Amino acid sequence: MNLVQAIIMGLIQGLTEFLPVSSSGHLVLTSSLYKFFTNKEFASAGSEEVVFDIVLHVGTLLAVCLFFKDDIIRITKAFFSACIKRDFANTDAKLAAFILIGTVFTVFVAFPLKVVSENLINLPYIVGIFIFITGCILYLGEWASEKKKAKTDKVDLKTAIIIGIAQGLASIPGISRSGSTISTGIFLGLDRVSCARYSFLLSLPIIIGASIFYPILEVDMHEFLNYNWIAFAVGFLVSFVSGYLCIKYFLKFLGKHSMKVFAYYCWIAGAFMFVFFKFFA
Repeated sequence: MNLVQAIIMGLIQGLTEFLPVSSSGHLVLTSSLYKFFTNKEFASAGSEEVVFDIVLHVGTLLAVCLFFKDDIIRITKAFFSACIKRDFANTDAKLAAFILIGTVFTVFVAFPLKVVSENLINLPYIVGIFIFITGCILYLGEWASEKKKAKTDKVDLKTAIIIGIAQGLASIPGISRSGSTISTGIFLGLDRVSCARYSFLLSLPIIIGASIFYPILEVDMHEFLNYNWIAFAVGFLVSFVSGYLCIKYFLKFLGKHSMKVFAYYCWIAGAFMFVFFKFFA
């Protein structure tokens, strides 16, 4: 892992984690192209590539926490207050509870897919198919948005469960987490901006959990000494800054425009990945 790789991957993670185009799919695309044109491994042997991916996700996690700090503080206070009073009538307390419930359903779906998802990292042409599918999900979400005239900004239990399941399915590389959760929310009657805000907040428990438990359960701690931590720090910083700016301007974009442009992009990118890595790589 070197600094140039860290900067490129950090930028890609920061932009694609929140744009509905699949950050995991684009990390696979970038890594695979690098390996193809240089005949080199994108990261060193062992677990470095996986741990670096976690570091990049922590960078985007910090971006979410900073951008939504007021919301996070408010709903956290409301949740603990509701737990003490045993009264979840407060809207913010309900939202916190729905995020936790959605996370539980995400884990139930994502955990059985863990091995499949890890194997797909080495099959970029298959990942391309899933990016293409993401485009279809986005397009259908916008089609539903145009059909549904009555929209709401309130999440209920049913919506939380279904969006949580959608987030779990997005553990498959190429399926956009933000794209699938936002589109699912639109199908269920939420407006686009509310879907995006809930989607970003819903990502917090999963990223935190993966960042803490994956290194403990899966990585030999002795390998940490061999990592290029300067490159890790640079990648973290780039993913944080680009992620924060992406959230800021993506929410403004959703307030005025549809996500069909991202659907078209996913169709092109997915088709390219499938054809290139299936027939030329």
